[in-house]
Amino acid sequence: MIRVRIAAVPTRPLTVGVARIALLNALHARRHGGHVTLRVADLAPRATRDHAASVAHDLRWLGIGWDDRLLQSEHLARYEAAAETLKQAGRLYPCFESEAELNAKRDQRMQRGQPIVYDRAMLRLTPAQRAAAEAGGKRPYWRFLLSDRTVEWRDMVLGHRETTLPSLSDPIVLLPDGQPTRAFAGSVDDLADGITDLIRGDTQLPATAVAIDMIDALGGDATTLRIAHLPPLQDAGEKRLARRMDARTVRSLRQDGVEGVALGAYLALVGTDRPLEAAPLAALTAEFDVAAFSDQPTPFKAAALLALNRQVLRSLDLAVVADRLPAGATHAFWLAVRGDLDLLTEARGWWDVVAGEIVPPEIYDRELLATALALLPAEPWPDAIWNDWTEALTAATGRRGEALALPLRLALTGEESGPNLATLLPLIGRSRTVQRLHVARF
Repeated sequence: MIRVRIAAVPTRPLTVGVARIALLNALHARRHGGHVTLRVADLAPRATRDHAASVAHDLRWLGIGWDDRLLQSEHLARYEAAAETLKQAGRLYPCFESEAELNAKRDQRMQRGQPIVYDRAMLRLTPAQRAAAEAGGKRPYWRFLLSDRTVEWRDMVLGHRETTLPSLSDPIVLLPDGQPTRAFAGSVDDLADGITDLIRGDTQLPATAVAIDMIDALGGDATTLRIAHLPPLQDAGEKRLARRMDARTVRSLRQDGVEGVALGAYLALVGTDRPLEAAPLAALTAEFDVAAFSDQPTPFKAAALLALNRQVLRSLDLAVVADRLPAGATHAFWLAVRGDLDLLTEARGWWDVVAGEIVPPEIYDRELLATALALLPAEPWPDAIWNDWTEALTAATGRRGEALALPLRLALTGEESGPNLATLLPLIGRSRTVQRLHVARF
């Protein structure tokens, strides 16, 4: 059985880039009848329960589910045992260098044009030197001794990949207080939980090579892992939603008025050749193939997401959105505006149009507006009030089409485009119509 994990780091709200990787892991597992674990890295510095709850909420909002949840804080014994195994095998070594000392070494290597790789100076530490450091109150952190080999794998997205381990620094795996680092705990969990498939961002390529070496050192067989690395989403130079998209939070998009179905569908399809469609994740699972994703960075096009969101909003019943609409919004109002919204938050402006106050722009076609006022029927209005009124105006002025509709739309709504005026006019009502036509004339 395919087993994947969604790595949740509860130190900040869920970003779009992290959500995309989580989503693709879940779709990959569901496509093959596999198992999904939500792994919460609650040992990370600054991790909080509030952030953990927020991340879980955002994942569910996107339609992402999991079969079980693992809190790393509940598996400290697992990490201690793994560290002891590596110590006995001579694959962990203690270090006492301070951050300032490491920074000085790094600066020296940069000045000399040398690779920024840890020099393994602590491997030459004698037992007497270690005892003296500890007697002086220092507590060691521990590094993993990387193998002197080249790690290779066939990436499901990027193709053949290889990393020469001596080109990397030996990673820190245990902090002075004995806490495991996130990377070390993750590798231990991957082995213990039988993870079979790793789907992650391509910034994790060096970390993947390290994890492979670590899993092998712990007695696993990393050659059985199926691995995929996804290039990031990139801004497409558009305004509105396309500001550093990979780092924007899911919460901010939800607050903007993006629907979970639309964002989930976009993240599941962008970067493939499949057409963008506002389908629920269950419908997208059947044809999901991680190998179909591009090996190049993918532009995030806000216009495409908004088009999907418009599709979703157009299909939603009032009951689904009622608690997010302005107080008093009616079924007739929702039916009138839902097909013209890119974002649900835009409904606020249209509620002001039909039930509140707006200031229409001054329109210099005063003769037309005066005629419109004179020919505006008294209430009660029939359902066809817009057609009846405009037909009378056409007969009186000879105007038709946009030449007639645009000045009226500007006067009544303050906008050049929007929902069908045949549905808006009855909601606006005669008193507001009269008042706006007067304001627009002067």
